[in-house]
Amino acid sequence: MNYRLVSRFLGILSVFFGIFMLFSLPWAYSFLGKHTDPKVLPSVLVSPVVVQDPSFERAGFNALVLSSMVCLMLGATLMTFGRGVKVQLFRREAMAIVGLSWFLATFLGALPFWLSGTIRGPSVRVFTGSQLGQSGASATVLVADTNWLHWQAWNRVQGEFTGEQIELLQLLVANNATGVSGYRIERELGNPQYESVFAELREMPELKPWLIAPGDGVYAPADRIGNYRLRWARMTWADCLFESQSGFSTTGATVLSDLEDPNLVPHCILFWRSSSHFLGGLGIIVLFVAVLGHGSAGKALMRAEMPGPSKEGSTERMQHTAWIFAVMYTGLNVILTVILWLMGMTWFDAICHAFGTMATGGFSTYNASLGHFESPLIQYTVTVFMVLAGTNFTLLYFLVMLKPMALVKDVEWQTYIGIIFVTTAVIIGMGMFSNDPGFDTFGMSLQYSLFQVVSVVTTTGYGTNDFDQWNQLSRLLLLLIMFIGGCAGSTGGGMKVIRHLLFAKILRLEVLKAYRPRLVKPLILGQQIIDDPAMRRGIPVYFCFVIGIFTASWIAVVALEPDSTWGVDPTNKLIDSASSIAATLHNIGPGLGTVGASTNYGHFTSHSKCLFTVLMMLGRLEIYPILVLAFPSFWRSR
Repeated sequence: MNYRLVSRFLGILSVFFGIFMLFSLPWAYSFLGKHTDPKVLPSVLVSPVVVQDPSFERAGFNALVLSSMVCLMLGATLMTFGRGVKVQLFRREAMAIVGLSWFLATFLGALPFWLSGTIRGPSVRVFTGSQLGQSGASATVLVADTNWLHWQAWNRVQGEFTGEQIELLQLLVANNATGVSGYRIERELGNPQYESVFAELREMPELKPWLIAPGDGVYAPADRIGNYRLRWARMTWADCLFESQSGFSTTGATVLSDLEDPNLVPHCILFWRSSSHFLGGLGIIVLFVAVLGHGSAGKALMRAEMPGPSKEGSTERMQHTAWIFAVMYTGLNVILTVILWLMGMTWFDAICHAFGTMATGGFSTYNASLGHFESPLIQYTVTVFMVLAGTNFTLLYFLVMLKPMALVKDVEWQTYIGIIFVTTAVIIGMGMFSNDPGFDTFGMSLQYSLFQVVSVVTTTGYGTNDFDQWNQLSRLLLLLIMFIGGCAGSTGGGMKVIRHLLFAKILRLEVLKAYRPRLVKPLILGQQIIDDPAMRRGIPVYFCFVIGIFTASWIAVVALEPDSTWGVDPTNKLIDSASSIAATLHNIGPGLGTVGASTNYGHFTSHSKCLFTVLMMLGRLEIYPILVLAFPSFWRSR
């Protein structure tokens, strides 16, 4: 292993990150980082949040500058160690650079979140109304969150909390979690009876650190200093690593509960968060090769970051190929940004949502994701671009070169489109039959179901409707297509459509050989003979790896995650845990239940978040470039 060569490449990448972070700095000024004005776009769901943007987000600005300096200094150190080394990459060095680059990107990308003190969510959650034990007593579970010890749960049966205490706690949690200014809390606590209840709650040792009354002198946003409130929890290091890897792997899962209050999450940090999608969409190394080239070394790097079955590039020169893909990817981002801006979004929202769409990432600037915009035109436009992002970029290149038949005749793309239409049709039928929320008319049913199916199958993860409230068959179909993903050579995650096609054909050939052992029959996909023994052997092995990793991770989450994560009713723990593993391993983001479209991953323990972080990386790099790093023999000198 040529460690100096690896160090040189990692140093160049660190310097690139330090420079790229500077592009998020202008959005610290409130006149740039503005959300869409509801007066411009009447179809927007207007939140009761009264956002008072500061003129300059000093904490976010300073965090980005300091993070950039750390990147530049680290890069200079690594490049100094690798100075003068001959650039001659072999397969091991290429895989080491790719795998370590993603670990490095996760660490560096987490710095702005950590240094800015970004707020993750309220420190207390309340669950009520479920039944525990044979006694049938209604129970309340309080979950307090700290920066050092993530979860401590206290179970109290009805009688230890009065109805007024429960009501007040729910009111505090609801208002703090949604960012409401506090007028309702002030109104309720203006009643001496409620003030007395608040005083009683503060006497409880488990709640005393988290309940804050006016005049306590604890830091709070300017519009909430005079309110009764909860202490907010800052992002821990596990949260920052999770959010960073979720951006670069284009998963789109988040731990943040309020994206619309700049006092909690600065706009410049939100922009950096979406920028990580842009970098991770086509691949950090692909963009790296496009800029620097490196000849045959670039070819080795691209193959290491884009493993698995894929069509040949449109040109033999890897740097030229990387440039073509980078230009197409950037061009589609620019086109979508302009279209969304013309539809009424601000430049800030348009750019961030374009990054999330073309990278099939799903990071939004609103708590309700793209569902914040009720405009069918916006949702259908984003749907079309998500379909394009999930299509093989080589086929898009042929489309640009006025060769549309190469796209239409492609077997993988035909299957990809067929999955979308069949799944959408079934969900529309079942949704209207079951009277699911949002399925009142055929037009609304088509709008919501098509968007959600495309969002899941392309692993984008945007939401316009809470699909966790749909019927069981529709939820099952969404869970199944999480394992499919987009086309090979796209920005989409998942196992890829072509792998499923080849896997089915390989199984069929193996069954035929079971009773006709002398049969010699080639593996055919469409009109093409796949004469590659390594691919034929690698596809089943890859499926085995995915199933093994999924099963082991599922067991780990079920065993290690406390039942309090699910409140007083942990009966859905098995399904929700499986959903969270599938959503992170296949880079989708939202899953079912506790990680559904209307929730986030902030309530999981630190060890679960670290596991999800590794799963997102495994899914993005398709397992091998990460697994090989764990073998000591991989690092030995030749």
